[in-house]
Amino acid sequence: MAMRAPREISVALIQSREAFMDEVVNGCEPVVLRQLCAAWPLVRIGNHPPAQADYLRHLDSGRPAEAFIGDPAISGRYFYGRRADGFNFARRTMRLSEALDAIIASGDPEEPSIYMGSLPVDSYLPDFAATHSIPVLPEWIVPRVWIGTQSTAACHYDTQDNLACVAAGQRRFTLYPPDAIGDLYVGPIDHTMAGQPISIAAQAPDPDQEFPRFEAARRRALTVDLDPGDALYLPKLWWHQVEATSSFNILVNYWWDAFSPGPDQPFTAMMLAMITLAERPAAERAAWRAFFDHYVFRPDGHPLAHMSEDQHGILGPLHPHNYRRLRAQIMQLLRGC
Repeated sequence: MAMRAPREISVALIQSREAFMDEVVNGCEPVVLRQLCAAWPLVRIGNHPPAQADYLRHLDSGRPAEAFIGDPAISGRYFYGRRADGFNFARRTMRLSEALDAIIASGDPEEPSIYMGSLPVDSYLPDFAATHSIPVLPEWIVPRVWIGTQSTAACHYDTQDNLACVAAGQRRFTLYPPDAIGDLYVGPIDHTMAGQPISIAAQAPDPDQEFPRFEAARRRALTVDLDPGDALYLPKLWWHQVEATSSFNILVNYWWDAFSPGPDQPFTAMMLAMITLAERPAAERAAWRAFFDHYVFRPDGHPLAHMSEDQHGILGPLHPHNYRRLRAQIMQLLRGC
């Protein structure tokens, strides 16, 4: 099967935040931005892991963090263990500089793999963001750094939009659209490796035999290899497996909700719907689905399109006034008032 790749656009087309939203974000599809971060000092050091590790050591705040340690037998593929309640790796708390020392010393596949991820740079590398910025993103977004040996992060999704930038090594992303969820054989929501549910099938040795529906997802997969300086925009809810294919790898990512009118998250609404709707009779669920479609997903347009806009009330645009009114009404309902 030929490998399908995400859309690529030239960084010359996104010299402003407005252009970034128009050309990249608004399509809600993955976009590759080659050499978006080519001017970063960490990238300009080149393929020289000891020098790149030294660069980060000088910025290290000394704050401890959790690292994943994998036995050589797992080949850096962090996943569930033999029992459903366990994992195939150990967790160890260490400082970033200690992890860097271990990663540099562990370039041999016969050595344990090490992976330290999702470290907010304002806590762990306080001066990093000043020299490693993305001008088309809002300044308030705190970048996070992911460092490790050769490894595979299991296929998962994020509930935020994501700009992932390769600073060292190479990364391969395998992507599946949100509506492939039923073909990915997703694990539990409340027993995860790092917060998000993962696809069981995408990590299986023989998914065709164990998980026959996975073939449908695989036919829709997008795959892209990223070099230092390259970036990938991933919309929220897109499934992605991330392979760090070099012995020393650094990824910097930015999470934010590009379309949020306030602090409330769609995932929260889904969780609430699970306890209010998921186990009602099928006919009632179908009835509520019709109401959700009409009021929330709106395949036929605005639910009050037949009335003048001044009559839309809380169904009008979510400007701050309507947002506050809706939120207050929801909180009152949740309190049972």
